[in-house]
Amino acid sequence: MLSSEIEIDIRFSETDAMGVVWHGNYLKFFEDGREAFGKEYGLEYLTIFDKGYFTPIVKSEIEHKAPVYYGQKIRVITQYLPAKSAKVLFSYEVINITTGQICAIGSTMQVFLDKNTRELELLTPDFYRDWKLKHLS
Repeated sequence: MLSSEIEIDIRFSETDAMGVVWHGNYLKFFEDGREAFGKEYGLEYLTIFDKGYFTPIVKSEIEHKAPVYYGQKIRVITQYLPAKSAKVLFSYEVINITTGQICAIGSTMQVFLDKNTRELELLTPDFYRDWKLKHLS
């Protein structure tokens, strides 16, 4: 399985009045993980755009397990999940480096939209098929 990891320092602006990371920021952490994955494996958003597509999120799930506080550090592990259809699937694990606890797990699903017509691409784009052959063989 393909995966990547990044570490993130928790900033004050990412916390709520209790000093706990606000639940909505986990989607941002997932985004950070996808960007790191894209850089590592050549599947960056601008590359996808240059090939003629947007890849919007159509489904996301998060399970919150333990709190993270201002000043702590997290590790986001992003794992690519192969799919036969024209979609991009990732799973995530957010680990509080300070405490060693798993603080969240989740997943996202993205689809391909033609950047000009914004119509859903039902067939796997050629560039993505080639990418999968290169990285998953």
